[in-house]
Amino acid sequence: MFTQRQGLVVWLYSLKQAKMLRRFGNVHFVSKKLKYVILYCNQDELEGIMGKLNSYSFVKKVEPSYKPFLNVQFENSAPDKAKEYDYKMGI
Repeated sequence: MFTQRQGLVVWLYSLKQAKMLRRFGNVHFVSKKLKYVILYCNQDELEGIMGKLNSYSFVKKVEPSYKPFLNVQFENSAPDKAKEYDYKMGI
């Protein structure tokens, strides 16, 4: 139903070619100051796209995002009793 997406951080020497990266996926953000592009692509095509991007001369390095692999279900996330009391009082 849904395709798994993953972000890539593409560090560039120059931003002239940033527009050309749209053919590899969705360009989410371009930083003019730090010269990087956030690119979202399909997770199953990730290794091939990283290899292609690293072969270009204007790309400094490519880093994958690890957000899909992080556990967002936190343990011991019981609310603090003092804060719970303040919420009931309406403070």
